Amino acid sequence: MAKLATSPKKDWIVQALLQHEGVLIRYARRLTGDVETAREVVQDVFLKLCHQSPAELDGKLPQWLFTVCRNKAFDIRRKQGRMKPLTEAQVENCEAVDGTPEAKTVQKESHAQVVDAVALLPSLQQEVIRLRFQEKMSYKQIGEVTGKSVSNVGYLIHTAINALRGHMNVPGHAD
Repeated sequence: MAKLATSPKKDWIVQALLQHEGVLIRYARRLTGDVETAREVVQDVFLKLCHQSPAELDGKLPQWLFTVCRNKAFDIRRKQGRMKPLTEAQVENCEAVDGTPEAKTVQKESHAQVVDAVALLPSLQQEVIRLRFQEKMSYKQIGEVTGKSVSNVGYLIHTAINALRGHMNVPGHAD
């Protein structure tokens, strides 16, 4: 049996795929509303990565991947006419909940409240909140993905958090 030849670029692509595919599918699913469409988007992202130089993306690979993913998802969204919101069942299937039955119930209710509150935000605020808190991106990285300045990203996140506090009746909300 012949062993497949490896190259530094091939190894780089495989490592990027292993490290980022799951979070990109989740991100694309949020943007497109459909897991199959999200998988197609992410497949296109990695096909495009095959034509990139590792040196050009050194230190900026996550931002590049999310930017390409975002652009591809928006292209599809434009073709479809609008984004489809996630159903409650889809949200419940997103992540498993650990702990006691009581903890699961509380966590599920809290998660549903947050999802509902985030859904009330304008789409750009939803996106920056997800990139910041789900994907753990810095303001600079979010700016590179969305094309917004770091200060604008900070303003969007601050405004979104205040709106979420208001929607969820959290103390410290300034009207």
